[in-house]
Amino acid sequence: MREEYKKGGKAKDPRLKRAGVSGYNKPKRTPNHPKKSHIVVAKEGSKIKTIRFGQKGAKTAGKPKAGESARMKAKRKSFKARHAKNIAKGKMSAAFWANREKWS
Repeated sequence: MREEYKKGGKAKDPRLKRAGVSGYNKPKRTPNHPKKSHIVVAKEGSKIKTIRFGQKGAKTAGKPKAGESARMKAKRKSFKARHAKNIAKGKMSAAFWANREKWS
């Protein structure tokens, strides 16, 4: 990192490199993490926070599909209702990212 400063280049935040993501608010799958399925380095204003989210191996359908089963629709609806308060907190909550990546 010091070398970048010497060259006059802009240093990348070490949290981005450690998480292995390409930028702020850009989630990435973490296939080798034992419990969580995704990681994101969230940035809102001047606050920066590394968030791991999503149950590993959870059977979510991803994007809603035409002809989606009633069971999957109910599962999606239940998740959104159960986590509505946390989703509303915005980018700095794991529920927001799980809703966006796994349930929307």
